Amino acid sequence: MMKTTLLLLLLLVCSSSVSSSDSSPISDAVCGIFTFGDSIFDAGNNHFNKNCTVQADFPPYGSSFFHYPTGRFTNGRTVADFISQFIGIPLQKPYYEVQIEAMTGSRKGYPSNGINFASAGSGVLQGTNKNLGVTSLQEQLQQFQTLVDQNHIDKTLVQKSFVFFESGSNDIFNYFLPFAPPTLDPDAYVQAMLTQVTKFIDQIYMLGARRIALFSLGPVGCVPARALLPGAPINRCFGKMNLMVKKYNKGLECLVNDMPIKYPGVVGVYGETYDIVQRFRAIPTRYHFSDVSSACCGGGTLGGMLQCGKEGYKTCANPNEFLFWDYFHPSEHAYRLISKALWGGKKYRIRPLNLKALANITLTRV
Repeated sequence: MMKTTLLLLLLLVCSSSVSSSDSSPISDAVCGIFTFGDSIFDAGNNHFNKNCTVQADFPPYGSSFFHYPTGRFTNGRTVADFISQFIGIPLQKPYYEVQIEAMTGSRKGYPSNGINFASAGSGVLQGTNKNLGVTSLQEQLQQFQTLVDQNHIDKTLVQKSFVFFESGSNDIFNYFLPFAPPTLDPDAYVQAMLTQVTKFIDQIYMLGARRIALFSLGPVGCVPARALLPGAPINRCFGKMNLMVKKYNKGLECLVNDMPIKYPGVVGVYGETYDIVQRFRAIPTRYHFSDVSSACCGGGTLGGMLQCGKEGYKTCANPNEFLFWDYFHPSEHAYRLISKALWGGKKYRIRPLNLKALANITLTRV
């Protein structure tokens, strides 16, 4: 009878954000996603943060799927959204929206399908774009920790959820801005970034994370917004920037490789987003892209000198044919392809397991 009761309690974890036991085995399929990072994942946090000037809460953002701007920096869904749909759970709400609902009493309890903490414009370095009011990675982690400490999110739910991390593009892009010369050489700068990621993993592990996915940066040196940088090439990607990206990505994979030893009970995966996107660029027609260089929505050279939706912008006729939706961010079509590769791809796309395997694995408590 006792075993039957414990099994029923375990099966109820996905429908309740609070559990009375911290000793349950970690099993069954994933039922939530806790997401941290920047605009690649931001589902509207910046929209609800009125002190932030980095926004995508105006048309035509969101036009291809939601049919209204949600605060996502694309025309539709992001990777976190697609993976949620593959799992079969509702899309995660942004943290700030959840907090507003909790304070006003419009919702009872906290979501059992995870929460999105990502903030567009943020980086792994705490000072990145701080003047724009973004929520740094460190602040995102503090928000999450507070919810766990206050028992709004139970550790058992965290253990049964994905933790997604993608951040660093803004740090590296800002390294090349002319009005803020860096004080560190590229290698030292990348190492400083990786130090912050290590601290993030340390803390997220202590808070219960056991299924951790680190996603590499895409080829940041190929985004249309490189047209804003003096001296950056237009007819090819910015090689110096992509070199930093590849060094950072290599460091991320090393962190994943170290997880089984450093963090007992964790299964970590490394998503090779960089190579996935470069494959789109190398053979675009195979993936139904007609343009892998310019932004569908924007203005100026490569469509990269004006944010989508700002005065004077232009939009392409078919966003699904473009790799880039705006000057920094992929289109929904690109996100869909990336998501499929991460969900069911082989080891040259995501390793050592794909997300589908990670979602269904049974973890043993150490």
